[in-house]
Amino acid sequence: MAAQSEACANFMAKFRNVKKLTAHDFITVWEHYDVDGNGYIEDAELDAFFRELIQTTGGPETISETMLAELKKYFMEAYDVNEDGKISRDELARILPTDENFLLLFRLNQPLRSSVEFMEAWRRYDTDRSGYIESNELKAFLADLVVKEGKTLEEDKLAEYTKAILQHFDTNKDGKLEIKEMARLLPVQENFLMRFEGKAVLTKKDFNRVFDHYDKDKNGKIEGAELAGFLKDLMEHEDEDVTESGLEDLKDSLLKLCDMDGDGQLDKSELKMVLCPGVDEAQDS
Repeated sequence: MAAQSEACANFMAKFRNVKKLTAHDFITVWEHYDVDGNGYIEDAELDAFFRELIQTTGGPETISETMLAELKKYFMEAYDVNEDGKISRDELARILPTDENFLLLFRLNQPLRSSVEFMEAWRRYDTDRSGYIESNELKAFLADLVVKEGKTLEEDKLAEYTKAILQHFDTNKDGKLEIKEMARLLPVQENFLMRFEGKAVLTKKDFNRVFDHYDKDKNGKIEGAELAGFLKDLMEHEDEDVTESGLEDLKDSLLKLCDMDGDGQLDKSELKMVLCPGVDEAQDS
C-alpha cells in the first residue's frame, strides 16, 4: 500500500517549498518526466508534468482533461520558444526556478543539428581517445560552454555541476559517459536517415540529399567525424547500441567492402554501394 501511495504521489510536491532548484534537483525533475530519455518532455510526459506542476503551485487537486488542455496551451504559448510542441531542457529551465549559472549551461547546450556535430564534439572532448568522456573531460566541456558566452564559473560550482550531470547521465555508474549517455546530454535534433524510413530504395535525389547532409565540408568525401556521424545514425536506424568500438568495427567493415581507392573515406560512388546496392544510374532517377 505504501508503494502504491508513493507511486501515485505528485512528484513535483517535494519541491513545493524550494525557492530555487539546485543542479541536482533540476536534473532529477528532468529525468523523472523525460521518461523515454529522448531529450524532450512531450506527449503523455508533458501532460503528467503540467498536471503535477499545476497541482503543486496552488491549482486544484482534480484537473479535468479540458482544464489541462487549456492550461497546457497557455504554458506552451509562453515557454515553447521554438513552437515544436515539446519542452527542451532550456525551456524547462525557463519554467522552474533554478540556479542561474546551471541554467546557463542548458541554454547554451542546444540540440545539435546533426550527428556529425555530435561526433565532432565527442572527438574534441574525448582527449585521451578512451572511448569515454571522463569527469575531467566533461568538466572541460561544461567550462567551454560558458567561456563561449564570455562567462566564468567558480571551480567549486563547475565541479558541482559536473558531479550532478555524471550522477544522472552516467546510467551504468562507471564514473564516465559513453556515447549513448553523452547523446542524452547533448541530443541531436534528428537522425537524418529516419527521413527515409520505409523506403525500399532511395531515389537519386534522396541519395544526393543524404550525401550532402554528411559531407559537411563539401569536399566530395565523407570522412572523419562526418563518417562517424553517418555510422552513428546508421546504427541508431537499425536499433543497434552505439559505442566507440561498435563505430570502429562498422567503419572497418564498410571501408573494407566499399572503399575502392583505399583512402579511408567514402565518395559518392562508394557511399552508393552502402545505401543503394544493386541500383544503377538508370534505375535511381
